[in-house]
Amino acid sequence: MSITRLAANACLLILTLIFHHSNANNIVAAASTAEAPNRRFEYKYSFKGPHLSQADGNIPFWVHSGNAIPSADQVRITPSLRSQKGSVWTKTTVNFDNWEAEVTFRVSGRGRMGADGLAIWFTTAQGLDGPVYGAADNWNGIGIFFDSFDNDGKKNNPAVLVVGNNGKLVYDHPNDGTTQSLGTCLRDFRNKPYPVRAKITYYKRTLIVLINNGFTPDKDDYEFCTKVDNMVIPQEGYFGISAATGGLADDHDVLSFLTFRLSEPGQELPPPEAEMPKQDKDKYQEEFENFQQDLDKKKEDYQKEHPDIQGQPIEDMYESVNDREIRQVFEGQNRIHLEIKQLHHQLAVILDEQRRYVSVATDEISKRQGESGGQVGQAPSQEMGAVVATQQEVLRNLNELRNSFYESLKQIGASQHQGNAVGMGTYETVQHFNDIKEHLHVVKRNIEHLITRNGNPSEKQVMNCPDPPPMPSCLGTTHFLVFVVIQSVLFFSYIMYK
Repeated sequence: MSITRLAANACLLILTLIFHHSNANNIVAAASTAEAPNRRFEYKYSFKGPHLSQADGNIPFWVHSGNAIPSADQVRITPSLRSQKGSVWTKTTVNFDNWEAEVTFRVSGRGRMGADGLAIWFTTAQGLDGPVYGAADNWNGIGIFFDSFDNDGKKNNPAVLVVGNNGKLVYDHPNDGTTQSLGTCLRDFRNKPYPVRAKITYYKRTLIVLINNGFTPDKDDYEFCTKVDNMVIPQEGYFGISAATGGLADDHDVLSFLTFRLSEPGQELPPPEAEMPKQDKDKYQEEFENFQQDLDKKKEDYQKEHPDIQGQPIEDMYESVNDREIRQVFEGQNRIHLEIKQLHHQLAVILDEQRRYVSVATDEISKRQGESGGQVGQAPSQEMGAVVATQQEVLRNLNELRNSFYESLKQIGASQHQGNAVGMGTYETVQHFNDIKEHLHVVKRNIEHLITRNGNPSEKQVMNCPDPPPMPSCLGTTHFLVFVVIQSVLFFSYIMYK
């Protein structure tokens, strides 16, 4: 008989669990298949990172008390120290009937057990301090409690409870509020790999609590926790979050609190400015008119002090961002134009000297060929011809270099007449200066070859090159190369810097 009775009890337990699970699934399915209400985000009753707090440590539209510590990405309601409590509350009351709150938080501690817990509030008054999870007792409204510590020893914690109060009840701490709860579910929300999320929906006098246990990064992976029908709460109230620690301690961190206003499908919500109280509208309008009058008075005083700008709009006196950028572009192009123009002038001087040198060398060769004939003069004539050919090659390269500079000048001059050709001219200018660099390498190689040939002792014994005529003191070949290389380096550095 005992075996039969145990089997019957086991079957009854299994059927009860199956019925409870199917009932929960039916509730979630019914909530999802029903036509969803319209949602509108209410920023004055919300906060989230990454810029959660201001420079002074306050949260916009919220007030914090106790041991709460706001930071840039979260609010630490209580640190993991013993006997700590803190809370955050909205500064203004919520004046819409249906709402939805999405709270993202993290409860973490070193021990296997923690305390005391965290609470989400909607009450008629701000419970800034008190014994109920860091908030005041005898509240008028509703509280959703995330209880960490098992006070009654029934091993039914951590748990989530929904407790309502009309302002007359005292919270039953010894029994973890189980005697007063309107709905509850067992959920372990401590030390999860991802933040825990709670979605609390109050729509048409029905309160639904959904929990994301924080096992996966999926933000929409909610599970049904509890549902309370025919629940009447105050029409206006404050949203708040509080937490407390006791002999054991946890870090209670709130990452975000997002509030949405709900309305029936097809119902249009009034714009936010239409919901502003008339007293606030009049106040802001008066402040704006006073500011406008002060601004007009300052404009009149400025025009009286500067009579030369009478009739000219003050806005035209200041440089806009676009004007400043265009001015900087043209200033940079003007500097480039001056640098290239200076190099072009120096190349012209060097070309004139090179032409005179080639002319003198050619006259000397003709004179020597006339004085000496036959086989004896063939070797010197060949050497002089090679010298003249080398000088003519150098002259040709210098002419090409000068033409390159001239083309660069034309490019920059044309780009200055086009306001939108800055980006296109940059690549073309770089190409021109690459060509200039190649021409400079050719000039340097030819001059080094010429110096090597003129410095050979055997060739000096065969023929002595004629001394060039006295030239005015000017730039020599070595100085020219050094000068051109330095100018090129400076110029390329300037171009890269711009």
